[in-house]
Amino acid sequence: MGKTLEGKTAIVTGGAQGLGEAISLRLASESCQVVVADIKEDGIKSTEEKIQKEYNQKTLGIVTDVTKEETVANLVDKTVSHFGKLDIMVCNAGILMADAVEDFPAEKWLKVMEVNLYGYFLCVKHAARVMKPQRSGVIIQINSKSGKKGSFKNSAYAASKFGGIGLTQSAALEMAEFGVRVNSICPGNLLDSPLWVNSLYEQYARTRGISEEEVRQYYVNQVPMKRGCTYDDVCNVLVFLASDQASYMTGQAINVTGGQEMH
Repeated sequence: MGKTLEGKTAIVTGGAQGLGEAISLRLASESCQVVVADIKEDGIKSTEEKIQKEYNQKTLGIVTDVTKEETVANLVDKTVSHFGKLDIMVCNAGILMADAVEDFPAEKWLKVMEVNLYGYFLCVKHAARVMKPQRSGVIIQINSKSGKKGSFKNSAYAASKFGGIGLTQSAALEMAEFGVRVNSICPGNLLDSPLWVNSLYEQYARTRGISEEEVRQYYVNQVPMKRGCTYDDVCNVLVFLASDQASYMTGQAINVTGGQEMH
């Protein structure tokens, strides 16, 4: 087990499934105390059990809807009362719904914004109220390469992620004098993740009129390194940003895209 984040306390939103679960487990492996926050209670328990079994690390599970301010406030308050502090807030909870602009149901477009952007804001707001008086802390948003470049028939997601980078930069400016750093990670396509396997291949095959296998190959072909992004690729950068090794980095949106996005 690594010691990079020994003694630190972290919240991971969307921490019970997919990339969020991988982040929760990786933080635990680095000797971090992890609060698994998710809307799915059964998933929280499963992730907690894995952390305790594999790493014998202190953990706490809290059912959280990032679009409801009272539950985000409760998440932060319970974390501080249980562990005494909050060092790392990983804002990972997010959803993706894709459609052509003229066909996009407005309520679905708004839902993507609500989870991905408003939910991120609420997490920043309530993490900041604890981290500011501590004069220390790290907030990390899981963004996307779609936060850097428009995404075909995927306007809600791209708009929410572009907005997320604006929020990251703005919060970083506000928090710098208090020793709190705010950064985003922009992964490429996690082609083997549940989001892709259970949802996106079907959505993109439908909106583009091609097979799911062709969708996968299309996305692989976009990457100079000719493979999808993995959970480890993201977690490696996240651990670095959460650590003191990145103490001079704030307001950044770091690409983890195999060369697909370069600015």
